[in-house]
Amino acid sequence: MHTKKHLSFVSLRKAISKRLEQIPDPRQGNITYPLHDCFMSGFAMMFFQDPSLLQFQRRFEQGLQRSNLSTLFQVSAIPQDSQLRDLLDEAPNEQIYNLFGDFFHALQRGKHLELFRFPGDSYLLCLDGSQYFASEKIHCPQCLVKTSAKGAVRYEHQILQPVIVCPGMREVIPLAPEAIENTDGAVKQDCEINAAKRLVKKLRIRHPKLNVVVTADGLYSKQPFIEELKKARMSFILVAKPADHKTLYEEWEALQALQEVSSWRSTDLKRRQHLYEWIEGIPLNGSKDTATVHFFRYSLFDPKGVRTYHNSWVTDLPITKDNVADLVKAGRARWKVENECFNTLKNQGYHIEHNFGHGTQNLSMTFFLLNLLAFFVHQILQLTDREYQQCRSGFSSRVEFWNHLRCALRMMVFNDFQHLLAMIIDPLKNRSP
Repeated sequence: MHTKKHLSFVSLRKAISKRLEQIPDPRQGNITYPLHDCFMSGFAMMFFQDPSLLQFQRRFEQGLQRSNLSTLFQVSAIPQDSQLRDLLDEAPNEQIYNLFGDFFHALQRGKHLELFRFPGDSYLLCLDGSQYFASEKIHCPQCLVKTSAKGAVRYEHQILQPVIVCPGMREVIPLAPEAIENTDGAVKQDCEINAAKRLVKKLRIRHPKLNVVVTADGLYSKQPFIEELKKARMSFILVAKPADHKTLYEEWEALQALQEVSSWRSTDLKRRQHLYEWIEGIPLNGSKDTATVHFFRYSLFDPKGVRTYHNSWVTDLPITKDNVADLVKAGRARWKVENECFNTLKNQGYHIEHNFGHGTQNLSMTFFLLNLLAFFVHQILQLTDREYQQCRSGFSSRVEFWNHLRCALRMMVFNDFQHLLAMIIDPLKNRSP
């Protein structure tokens, strides 16, 4: 199957250009470096996983690589690294946020999201927060400020990341993140739950018809957040730990003693036993206006009968013997936001925690967004582009793959990204531009 035209690298790059050209530029007169070229240069750096802005800028001063920046990304010139940072710091980044929705709808149009369908004609959306910057010296007005017991001050940037996942699928679909940042100077610190409430509202506005099941850790299984999910017409599968839900567990134990809890046990080919237990219509807490939820838990035992895994969740989805195993898989899939998203961004070549530039306004978040957008494009190509899949499969690691692509850019000029992939796949056949 050939790559659908609207999901090719060229089409995705054009979609990025279209959004970047909508960014207002307050500068007057003859502009040497258009904002489009500045943002696209930042994206190109993240796309090819360059470890630093200075190295990227110096490399693309060379003739061959400058030409590749033009042919692949339609960039005519980029300023020095300090000027580039200043321009990106002052420019608004709303259009980059919009690109996540553009790419999601492109995948939807191409039917590739069918691979991520969760039972019940919905999508499983994992939420988790992560820090991508920390310093004891560098800071901006948006930084979270953490003070230790000894008085040491630490400045941080954090985000809340929504990711569409599916058990059994390695690829993930990142949606636009929500910054966890100060909005009131140093007076009021933002937090992950407040960011999550904002994010849920924005997701429903950006995707009004998307059928979503939100999965997250125990921080989220509290009534205020569950109420926000209900208002946004989103279902949930949220971790519920005994220490956080004393009343719920007391009710569970009482019903278990009365043998009103449903259960099902199965044995797999490795002779491991899977125990599923559930009950519907149980109070979340002890308050008068408590939400009523369904509760289920899962235990895994090795062939010797030793329990090797245990967890429990609350949900608003009906639970039956036929679907409880799928619900458990969905609950456990929340780790994909950490394993397949954050771990990849931090440890597999994206240098997400590297300080490409901090600035005082938008720069830190802009670089994070461009990096995440590059990751999204890579995920799309891995899902949809046969040549990309073939090329990537020839390397044992993601880092090695991108090292080879960066080296190729130093040796010759490519007509487009597909030409670059073709040369990596078969250098002798595709060497001539």
